[in-house]
Amino acid sequence: MRTRKWLMGWLLGALALPLQAQTNAPVEPNAGQWRTWVISSGRDYRVPPPPGAAETQAELRYLLALMADNDDTVRGRITHWDAGAPPYRWIELVTSRLLAGQSVGQSPPRVQAYLAIAMYDATIAAWESKYAYHRQRPTDVSTRVRSELPVPQSPGYPSEHAAVAMAAATVLGHFMPAEADAFRRMAEEAGWSRVLAGLQFPSDFLAGLELGRKVADEVIAKARADNGTAPWTGTVPVDPPCTWTGTNPGNAAAANWKPLLLASPAEFRPPPPPSCESSEVIAQKEAVRTFPRTFATNWKAYYWQSPEGLGPWAGRYMDQWLFEDGLDRNPPRAARAYALRNALFLDTFIASQDGKFTYWYIRPHQLDPAITPLFPVPNFPSYPSNHSTFSAAQGELLAYLFPTRADFVRALAKEAGDSRIWAGLHYQMDNVAGQELGRAVAAKFIEWAKKDGSQ
Repeated sequence: MRTRKWLMGWLLGALALPLQAQTNAPVEPNAGQWRTWVISSGRDYRVPPPPGAAETQAELRYLLALMADNDDTVRGRITHWDAGAPPYRWIELVTSRLLAGQSVGQSPPRVQAYLAIAMYDATIAAWESKYAYHRQRPTDVSTRVRSELPVPQSPGYPSEHAAVAMAAATVLGHFMPAEADAFRRMAEEAGWSRVLAGLQFPSDFLAGLELGRKVADEVIAKARADNGTAPWTGTVPVDPPCTWTGTNPGNAAAANWKPLLLASPAEFRPPPPPSCESSEVIAQKEAVRTFPRTFATNWKAYYWQSPEGLGPWAGRYMDQWLFEDGLDRNPPRAARAYALRNALFLDTFIASQDGKFTYWYIRPHQLDPAITPLFPVPNFPSYPSNHSTFSAAQGELLAYLFPTRADFVRALAKEAGDSRIWAGLHYQMDNVAGQELGRAVAAKFIEWAKKDGSQ
């Protein structure tokens, strides 16, 4: 019995060693060299050197006095901003508005993409400075500092939370100028929460804010040059019998936006669809008309038409898996995932509109009035399917980022595309073309990600 207890103790100790070593390992010391989306590099945005020893001691005294006044309200703010990686609350803010049917100033794919890449570039720049200076955190300087939160295994200067928050607030303020001051105050609260928690000095906070502003300015300059606010000036073609009919088509201007990574909106443009009078299309139209709808197909079709099903579903799963895998405590990895997903969605959105407004293909219910869609049909052409394009792209990216969930997320992406046929909105060829387009765009992003230095 004594031998068995000794053996069990030895095994438990041996198994604990790698975990302990991993816990104490520095967080992504090379992330400052990862490829960025907009700024030239993290190195080019290195912040000035941190204060010296005397200034640090003065900050320490101020910090101890500050923390002595922490109460439940302060601790609530600390906990709020500590939920997830630094970008989490800002992504959640925009997602919550979209789910509530509220405006985010401009087209959601543009707002979300520029927000996410600004936070990523700010994270990478902050990480480059962190490991350039290796400034100790307050808890490393004095045992008198009792932090309110676990101490991250990374240098303190500059504050990554302040950098990300100010980058986010500045970009959001650009898209929603009436709320710019409110976003700035939120950013200051988010960054200052790390000081109140005893994790960073006030100078870490100030350097992070300034870094975030500089990164955001570059991102906003890029957004201003992407043609994203130009109105659509075209006309709806009149070419019966296979041309979509309608007025004021939604998203038509997006076909002319400048993508983030694609060479052009048409880089992966689907091939022309067959004539609506062909036997192939007639057969697909009949399959839509005679599809045996059930309660299960109906509720799934409604879900995929809901505000969450239109796009945020993938972000919801990504948040969940970041938390489950502990990556919410790895700011560079989490910021990379947020940036890839939202940048991909923007380029996929542009590519899908390019296909739609190149071919202007008639919807099934326009071709055959006997088809009764399950709910109102979006006001734009049929081919390719937006849902199939967006879902296939996001499914492939999440399969790359979270390979143990690949089968699950790809099945979800397929269901999203199939649901448009169940609802009577699309032909199967729209679905197939969208899936191929989404996978092609995702493949380009995944190839970029494989060479971004994070491996």
